[in-house]
Amino acid sequence: MSHRVDEGLLNTLKRVAAVLKQSDVPFALGGSFAVYAHGGHSSDHDVDFLVREQDIERSLEALVEAGFTAERPPEDWLVKVYDDGRMVDLIHRPIETPVTDETFTDTVVRPVDAIQMPVLSATQLMVHKLLSFSQHYCDFARGLPLARSLREQIDWDRVRKETEHSPYAEAFLVLLDRLDVVPYGPDREVRT
Repeated sequence: MSHRVDEGLLNTLKRVAAVLKQSDVPFALGGSFAVYAHGGHSSDHDVDFLVREQDIERSLEALVEAGFTAERPPEDWLVKVYDDGRMVDLIHRPIETPVTDETFTDTVVRPVDAIQMPVLSATQLMVHKLLSFSQHYCDFARGLPLARSLREQIDWDRVRKETEHSPYAEAFLVLLDRLDVVPYGPDREVRT
């Protein structure tokens, strides 16, 4: 079954990317639309862009000038803009780690509905997903489509290394092994 994407959100994504590009604001597409850009399947209820904290004000000014409505939520790791009710998160500190120039080196330029843009690597998307799991949020069903649909593009050794401190990530990786998605360790093969 093909993955149908919300056309309104996709148009909003393209508008935001165009404004950021025209304003020379470095960014990377993240979240479910980044999974989509890599050819994977994921839910889409909003659009996520990663920007550096020092570029937030410039991003908001450019987007408001282009007709978006800005919001500063109480969370201090993102700001939001809206396009006819469609939400876009401008995230400057995902998983409690600031977005830096190094963040942008871990991207792949991909066409997203005919607009070329930097997209977080599949490996970094998986790391972000696993590190988002905690005692307050641990919905493995949200990570399974990403892992299944992008498994060949993900550096699983790097994922294990970068998430080794998280018991929730470890549990998810064991689950992937038990479901025959990817082996848990580098010396294990998927059971047949």
